[in-house]
Amino acid sequence: MSVRGRSYRYVGPVNLKAAVRSGSGGHRICSAAEFELWVAERSAAELAEPFTFVVRTDGVLRLAPRRSEHVACAGGEPVLSAGEISFTREAGRWAVGDVSNHSTGYCPDVESWLAVARALDGIELGRPPCFTHEVVFRRCPACQEHNIVREDDFVCVFCGSDLPQAWNVDPAA
Repeated sequence: MSVRGRSYRYVGPVNLKAAVRSGSGGHRICSAAEFELWVAERSAAELAEPFTFVVRTDGVLRLAPRRSEHVACAGGEPVLSAGEISFTREAGRWAVGDVSNHSTGYCPDVESWLAVARALDGIELGRPPCFTHEVVFRRCPACQEHNIVREDDFVCVFCGSDLPQAWNVDPAA
């Protein structure tokens, strides 16, 4: 685990990672000024939908259109968090409206919120105190399938086996 928190390797379909081109990745947002420039270039239609985001291991927020793959947004690299994020105007300033860790490519634990909070605080963007929608990911020890746990029901939807209480999606982590 790094000083910034656990990093997550890509665990999704191999062909999606293979399609990532060198030097690709989401738009880096390192400051409030960079965010203002980036958001000014977005259309009202774009801003009406959430964006794909990652926080790579450098702690920097990267943004891409919603239908982008998280692995492409991350340039194929490990992340501290990944999910979807939307923005809203509050009292004349931009702020995060909704944010989740919903990334089936990285399956980050809900504890990855701390990396997101640090990245958002670093660009002085108003934010909620936690993910507005938390997704709980687990890998089934019996069949090895990735699951999204709903309503605290830690049972594999593929084979019916019990899922562990602790995050275990990446067996190498």
